[in-house]
Amino acid sequence: MTAEATVRNETTPDETAKRNILVLTAAQALGAASPPIIISLGGIVGQTLSSTPALATLPVSLYNLGLALGTVPAAMVMRRMGRRTGYLIGATIGVFSGLVATLGIVGAAFVVFCLGTFMAGFYGAYVQSYRFAAADAATGPLKAKAISWVMIGGLAAAIIGPQLVIWTRDALPAAPFAGSFLSQAALALLALPVLMLLRAPKPAQTADAQAGAGGRPLGQIMRTPRFILAVSAGVVSYGLMSFVMTAAPMAMVGCGFTVGEAAFGIQWHVLAMFAPSFVTGNLIARYGKERITALGLVLIAASGAVALGGLDIENFFVSLILLGVGWNFGFIGATAMITDCHTPEERGKVQGANDFLVFGSVSISAFSSGMMQNAFGWDIVNMMALPFLVVALFMVAWLRFLRPEHVANP
Repeated sequence: MTAEATVRNETTPDETAKRNILVLTAAQALGAASPPIIISLGGIVGQTLSSTPALATLPVSLYNLGLALGTVPAAMVMRRMGRRTGYLIGATIGVFSGLVATLGIVGAAFVVFCLGTFMAGFYGAYVQSYRFAAADAATGPLKAKAISWVMIGGLAAAIIGPQLVIWTRDALPAAPFAGSFLSQAALALLALPVLMLLRAPKPAQTADAQAGAGGRPLGQIMRTPRFILAVSAGVVSYGLMSFVMTAAPMAMVGCGFTVGEAAFGIQWHVLAMFAPSFVTGNLIARYGKERITALGLVLIAASGAVALGGLDIENFFVSLILLGVGWNFGFIGATAMITDCHTPEERGKVQGANDFLVFGSVSISAFSSGMMQNAFGWDIVNMMALPFLVVALFMVAWLRFLRPEHVANP
């Protein structure tokens, strides 16, 4: 009997779940530090390397596109090979993505830099599924808490990512910002030994191992009101957050603030994204997924109101903080609702479909953000979010008034 099998036999499911939560939280701290680096510098580096201003945020949007396109292959790999093997493959892709982006900056090659951020999106597809891996081992109200606990790892990422930007941006004097993307590769490399500690079931032991076989057809699940609401809330929460956040560093630099101040603003934003995770699970358990999701959408609207109030650095910082908290409530609430939409044998295809739709919309919003910022300015970027928030809030209210049998869990 192998040492790994012995560990599985000598530990209870709860002990294994707690161990995995700790491992995934640490991996989240390392993996989630990459997006702040890409978001803080992607548009700025894009402005330097691209001859077309409208393409400045293309590296950021390609990261999100890679994230969207990577969700389905990542789900297939983990279904066939297990979560741990899949996560190790993802971290390896993360190492190469940072190296490719660094080469793009050193060689002043915009296309190569974009390829590096696109590859980073495939790594991000694995990182984003850490929250589902934690929820899979939990039951009842613990599901939302497990998601929140893993997302707490983003607090460390909120410090690690932006600080690396500040510390390493001039590490290679001949190629500004190349050192930051080299550090991105180092973070993925550090994640490999951490992920080796994960004790996930073998593919043959998982209920969804048979390539998504079993359960209801995906199309039937996607037509249920709860799935529609959960995906819509995730799309609006994450999409609008990405839309505004991607434009923020360029808007700050355009208003005369330094790159360091822009990175500091993103750091506070990412801290606000993950700090509420200490209480989000408890709030969902007490007040319900729909109410907390709705609160998140309201806070995103409030962030837009603050941004429209002025162009002082305080307006940027407060707006980004409210945007982060609103994303936390909206996205975790939406994720918790997705876990109510499927049976164990349906989880792979449902989670993959959810992430593809959410991060596909995020890639579009990130790319359009740069064009809107260049063409119309910061105020219009924030004003455009309002109609989507109103529709999403209406859908939350609509679901609460449906008869219970229309929204029942599978």
